[in-house]
Amino acid sequence: MAAPTDPEPAAGEGLITATIGATWALWLVGGLYLAGPVLGWLLALLVARAYYLAPALPVWQRPARPPGAVWAWAAGMAAMLFILFAGHANFSLGTGQTIKSAVGWAKGWALLALFVAAGFALPIRMQTLARAVCRLGRQTWLLLPIFLIAPYVGLPGKLWVSPLKIFGGSDDEYFAAILYTIEPGVGTARWQFFAPWSPAAGMVAVVHLLLALREPEARWRWTGVSAALAMALLSQSRLALVALALILPFLWLVRRLRQPALWFTAGAGTLVAGFAGPQLIAFATALMDQFSSARADSSRVRAALGRIAIERWQNEAWWFGHGIVERGPHLVEYMPIGSHHSWYGLLFVKGFAGLLALALPMLWSLAALLRAALASANGRTGFAMILVLWLYSFGENLEVLAYLVWPGLVAIGIALKPPIRPQPPAG
Repeated sequence: MAAPTDPEPAAGEGLITATIGATWALWLVGGLYLAGPVLGWLLALLVARAYYLAPALPVWQRPARPPGAVWAWAAGMAAMLFILFAGHANFSLGTGQTIKSAVGWAKGWALLALFVAAGFALPIRMQTLARAVCRLGRQTWLLLPIFLIAPYVGLPGKLWVSPLKIFGGSDDEYFAAILYTIEPGVGTARWQFFAPWSPAAGMVAVVHLLLALREPEARWRWTGVSAALAMALLSQSRLALVALALILPFLWLVRRLRQPALWFTAGAGTLVAGFAGPQLIAFATALMDQFSSARADSSRVRAALGRIAIERWQNEAWWFGHGIVERGPHLVEYMPIGSHHSWYGLLFVKGFAGLLALALPMLWSLAALLRAALASANGRTGFAMILVLWLYSFGENLEVLAYLVWPGLVAIGIALKPPIRPQPPAG
């Protein structure tokens, strides 16, 4: 007689592979923003099913007990919902707005916990994510010529806005098929691919590149890596280039932390850096200035959005925030207050309690994944993903991009798994 969990043991992997493979088709019809939340909650059902049936299974087939980091994500994102209710109550936003915001939580913050839990609890392999991303990279290469020639042959930048927008309740960019945009003040083309804006495409590219590096077959690996690198460069995202420049060397170092030669080299390097300290500081300062001046208008708007968010948080809604996003003044081109920065956005919308609800699971995961990175390749991939989240938390709102970067969240869950438990011999 079959074991209770025999039916569809690879359902999680199948759903993930199909969703990643359908990325470009979903983008064209405007369904990508809906597919991420649907997948997240379907995987959550599979996780609940796995733990419900666990007592009927032999010990070696049961899903492992979740570690503290997984529980921290679950608790933190659940807390976001209760903080949302408190903020809405404090500002008397009404039942309709509260329901709308709760649905937004289910499509945003909740996904951070759901995908981490799915990666941990379900039999999902890192190699499955890697191969799916590499196959998507092949599709990207096939479509890339269309994107590149579009601004030069008179094709429209925006093809259309999908009628599926009525199910999303968000801005048009999440449901629009956009071939390219024109950079204001410069007049050059910039690409965002299947992301809602170009810096988000850069974040997706970083996540996909780190996953593609885990592909064992060289042909597929370089297809995925090169496609992700092309996306990062063509998105013209400064943060994507910084992330790759910092994370890849850091992973190389983590992999060799237990090798004595690294420590001898580091000691000599520290001595040289001590003598060249003033020059290195000046060089770093110049790089920071160039980073900010590369898009001076963008940097100015981001800084102003942050200042407005902090001032209003401190004066109006310290503990639980304002409950909802508000548009800023003309000074910031009417962009939402606290956007382009997860921590400023959290302080404005969910107050200090919301900031803690994200900071604690991220810090817990950082520590847990650093330990895992010293022990396994999966641990290093997961550690790279939490570094990506940390870096991009200072340049994007993580919850609004969870529907795109969820493969990285699944990789974090996989990396948190304990070592594989041996199975008893057959017979």
